[in-house]
Amino acid sequence: MSRLRDMLDAGEFVITGEVAPPKGADLASMHAAVDVLAPHCHALNVTDNQGASLHLSSLAASKAILDRGIEPIFQQTCRDRNRLALQSDLLAAWSLGLENVLMVTGDDPRAGDHPNAKGVFDLDSTQLAQVAVGLNEGHDMMGHPLKGGTGFYIGAAMFPEAEPWDVQLARTEQKMEAGVRFFQTQAIFDIAKLERAVEALRPLGAKLIAGVLVLKSPRVIDFINGHLAGLMVPDAIADRIRHAENPAEEAIALAREQVREIRQIADGVHIMPLGLEHAIGRILGEEG
Repeated sequence: MSRLRDMLDAGEFVITGEVAPPKGADLASMHAAVDVLAPHCHALNVTDNQGASLHLSSLAASKAILDRGIEPIFQQTCRDRNRLALQSDLLAAWSLGLENVLMVTGDDPRAGDHPNAKGVFDLDSTQLAQVAVGLNEGHDMMGHPLKGGTGFYIGAAMFPEAEPWDVQLARTEQKMEAGVRFFQTQAIFDIAKLERAVEALRPLGAKLIAGVLVLKSPRVIDFINGHLAGLMVPDAIADRIRHAENPAEEAIALAREQVREIRQIADGVHIMPLGLEHAIGRILGEEG
């Protein structure tokens, strides 16, 4: 059984981390990051060609992490595969022992390192969640029976700071109707908007894991503001990092403050360390 599902169902506060598969076949750097994060996290999200840039597949990386005794969250992006490939990879994931899956539609390929790649987008994340529910029920998306179904714990992304909020809330509710049971959010900068999202979704039974992005340098902020659609670092936070004597240390302090507030509001926290994995204990308040 999924430890993540069990803890969220029991009302326990969960901690998830994020690792990126390597751009290549050498897993050493990924395993090094995993070894630092795993003692502090209940599960690790394994990204799928994040930023529309080439990496080892999330499926292979998730299996490698599972083989080390760590619970992965297999991320599946609609951008790169049609409905046949998406279903095939989900069946493969289940056969390999992966139970948690996070459905995302995916970034525009033009933003990545292969800008001439053709985005597939045969399905979106809501439709893919419906497909996964069908696989759990023992049939494919055409209604044909399977020789052995799945039992995925289905998650998706959400954006508490997106405006207009009523549109974002409607999309999130559609994902829940499709079968999504937990959400990992985009980076949280406005705690009041996180509270708004939790108040709206918790009565519906949704579990919400709030994202904390460690803004380790002004360069990272510039990249986010210039290349990641729908995400913008507020000026006050950007200025705090830009004007700091040690931007990385300031980013760690900021993330720690955010985690402290999130613990009082959400069902968990999702740490995106961006190379500062060694600071996870400090960010979570486990070290002085």
